[in-house]
Amino acid sequence: MSSLKEDVLKAQQNGDIAKLYTLQQRAQDELNEDELGRFYANILDLALERLTETLESARVMDMDDVQDFATLQALYEYALEHYSASKHTDASALFEILGGLSGDEDFSTSMKTHQVLVDADIDFEIFLNEMADLDEVEKNRSFYINVFTKKAQDLLDDMKAD
Repeated sequence: MSSLKEDVLKAQQNGDIAKLYTLQQRAQDELNEDELGRFYANILDLALERLTETLESARVMDMDDVQDFATLQALYEYALEHYSASKHTDASALFEILGGLSGDEDFSTSMKTHQVLVDADIDFEIFLNEMADLDEVEKNRSFYINVFTKKAQDLLDDMKAD
């Protein structure tokens, strides 16, 4: 078994989502397409387990905790997958859950903005190209979209006024 596969297996057995994210680049370089799909499925499975545990214990996730951070990242990516596949109802529900899952105000507010925009039936490509300020997000080095354009803010303001 390769060193990467051993590291992945150990991280999975320990439920260490953060470690799996540190192995992501190696996985992309060394695994075939099927293995890479399983790699990402394992991250999602662990994130869903942690989500269940968090909801059952009625706690909020802490962005300063590396496992919570990685879990929120995995769940956010899952929500974006649903959004990009035009599964708006599922994406909206995931953004709503994410909005209440974290104690980080910026993250929660951003997830609520995502939810409002997906509920407004904004196409994913329009969301990315016209509503999100991806240059600012990149400058912030954020794993989630947390800066929105004036157009997005105007739309949100119009929706509140209605």
